[in-house]
Amino acid sequence: MTVSELSRVLKNALASEYRERAAELHKWADPLDDEQFWMNPYEYGNSVGHLVLHLTGNLSYYIGAQIARTGYVRHRDLEFTETRRPSKAEALRKLDEAVAMVAATIEEQSEKDWMLPYTGDREPESKDRFTIFLRCAVHFYSHVGQISYLSRQLRKK
Repeated sequence: MTVSELSRVLKNALASEYRERAAELHKWADPLDDEQFWMNPYEYGNSVGHLVLHLTGNLSYYIGAQIARTGYVRHRDLEFTETRRPSKAEALRKLDEAVAMVAATIEEQSEKDWMLPYTGDREPESKDRFTIFLRCAVHFYSHVGQISYLSRQLRKK
């Protein structure tokens, strides 16, 4: 396999993974009404809505601002504490836009781009671009798992 072929495989796999996680997130968030979306069924943890804000901020910062140069400015603390809660539809629309931006950014990477140095907030060591795309995908996946449990609990009530 050539470097070019490997790069194409990486692009397809990573972009597909982000799109599939977004679809899975919708599977769990779409059945919730706005009240359930922002409700936390436990004394600890976060609501589905706050997790969606957090994932949107994570992708918009680590990939959008740092690689795609979107100009996004992150306010991480608000992702968990925002009291001016957007509608569920608005929060999910922004997440979908972030995922589309990530997929487009992945598809724009050249063979050499994967290994370019990467630094960002909360990333004390210099990494490469491939590592941050992978790290963000794993992060996305873990929060979709939380959202699936929250959604199941909320729909039992």
